[in-house]
Amino acid sequence: MEIGIPKEIKNHEYRVGLLPASVRELTQRGHRVFVETSAGIGAGFTDTDYIQAGAVILDSPEAVFDAAELVVKVKEPQSAERALLTARHTLFTYLHLAPDRAQTEDLLASQACCIAYETVTDDNNRLPLLAPMSEVAGRMSIQAGAMCLERAHGGKGILLGGVPGVERANVVILGGGVVGRHAAAMAIGLGARVSVFDKSLPVLRALDEQYGHQLQTRYATQDGLEAAVRDADLIIGSVLVPGASAPKLVTEQMVQTLSQGTVLVDVAIDQGGCFETSHATTHDDPYFVQHGVVHYCVANMPGAVPKTSSAALNHATLPFVLALAEQGVTGALQSDRHLRNGLATYQGQLTSKAVAEAHQLSFERPQGLGFE
Repeated sequence: MEIGIPKEIKNHEYRVGLLPASVRELTQRGHRVFVETSAGIGAGFTDTDYIQAGAVILDSPEAVFDAAELVVKVKEPQSAERALLTARHTLFTYLHLAPDRAQTEDLLASQACCIAYETVTDDNNRLPLLAPMSEVAGRMSIQAGAMCLERAHGGKGILLGGVPGVERANVVILGGGVVGRHAAAMAIGLGARVSVFDKSLPVLRALDEQYGHQLQTRYATQDGLEAAVRDADLIIGSVLVPGASAPKLVTEQMVQTLSQGTVLVDVAIDQGGCFETSHATTHDDPYFVQHGVVHYCVANMPGAVPKTSSAALNHATLPFVLALAEQGVTGALQSDRHLRNGLATYQGQLTSKAVAEAHQLSFERPQGLGFE
């Protein structure tokens, strides 16, 4: 199979779809891999590294898309990239279509087969291709929040862990999934007072068993949330509904009740965000202040640590890339229900129920792929 790796073009996105080590796994099996020049530079890999792994270097995204059947990326295709997609392409990347009508319409119009990392599942109904970046984003959320709490950035001027004789910061984490667990680990490690809200008692029990008195677990009721966020210094939004828009857990009215300099970090911003006042920001301009509250809403947080995040992502995606290459797209989808769960568009059809509901569009389960 011909596999293409274009250079990521989203703002300050330095990750790369495949590492040289992953390329070598493919080329040793007889597949051809085309890499856009400098695609790996941000993650620490040169064109020479890719050439030594057996790749062919091409000088433009147009050349990569023209050469490839399977395009492997990290972030959702930007408008210029979507214009290069055709019915003969399979796109394997993060898509986050639920809050993005324009992208959804463009992918449908292209008639490409588009498989979203974030909805591929495993035998335990987890999201194995989302988990590595959720781990990174969860840990980074505390770093970002600590920065925004500094007075120079509009925050309260509070050190997360305080110092002897001085009160510690109060951190509230909404959601006890992968992001929430890793955010909690970082916040606890820095000495903050930490509470995690979730509606799953098994999730709360697991957190309690892991951290004991270091962490306050809370069942997520509206009354409890409203009281907790009013007293918080840093609030991490990490709630995920797979493939769908994130629920707005903190309304604008609630934000207006927060004290000046409180910080919100919306890790769910890729799916529309879980704070009503959120809008996506970039690494160039990562935060804004509304109602006196600092909002950090960078949509590709792990892109800031591309060496770590590219490696973590590749370890999870490579088995699926190998399956698509070895079995062909149709064969891989037919044989793996977890990969089928990632299918978002196919031959001009929207195949994701959650995305269809978000945009009030119809969806279909294609024949011959194993959905029957």
